[in-house]
Amino acid sequence: MDFDRVGAHDPVTVTGEEREAAIVVPVVTREDGAAILFTKRADHLSDHPGQMAFPGGGREPEDEDLLATALREAEEEIGLDPAAVHVVGRIDDIRTITSYSVRPFVGRIPDREYFPDDAEVAEIVTLPVAALTDLDNYESEHRDHPHYGEVRLHFFYVDGYTVWGATAKMLVQLLELATDWEMPPEPDRYADPDDDLPERVRDEVQ
Repeated sequence: MDFDRVGAHDPVTVTGEEREAAIVVPVVTREDGAAILFTKRADHLSDHPGQMAFPGGGREPEDEDLLATALREAEEEIGLDPAAVHVVGRIDDIRTITSYSVRPFVGRIPDREYFPDDAEVAEIVTLPVAALTDLDNYESEHRDHPHYGEVRLHFFYVDGYTVWGATAKMLVQLLELATDWEMPPEPDRYADPDDDLPERVRDEVQ
């Protein structure tokens, strides 16, 4: 992965949402290539239960800035030592349907075992970048969102896991910045607002 391109990126900043949050996009380097660490959110959570996510969460009053938020939350969720994170840059802030502005920091982390906080995280999953950039593992669809208008939803299917939603949106930008992967110019399908999500997504979040 080309972290220099991530560091050189001038990220879009989102303001005006009700709440602020920040996440770490954790990247590990292995002999067989880079991999990205995800969390699978606990089923009992009120927001996005069962979905794949990056470690992170809402800003607290004691957080000096949003980077402090991201590092604190990552330590709480997976036991990631803030001092062990080498932040290489940011990708664009995003808005979520739960009225958050989310700031993603890309960080290189040690390739070791991490331990989930059972209150928030069901599982920690590390997926190879080579598999995430394989177009056989990717699809997308166009929808009209009731709040955001026309959107393109992305779905990555790797090792029995599905990365989609806001996490997939951030992942798309990271892969385009840091690898040779390019999002296909056209979606695989055009879906009506009331259409079901793909079956593999429905199975995973049930």
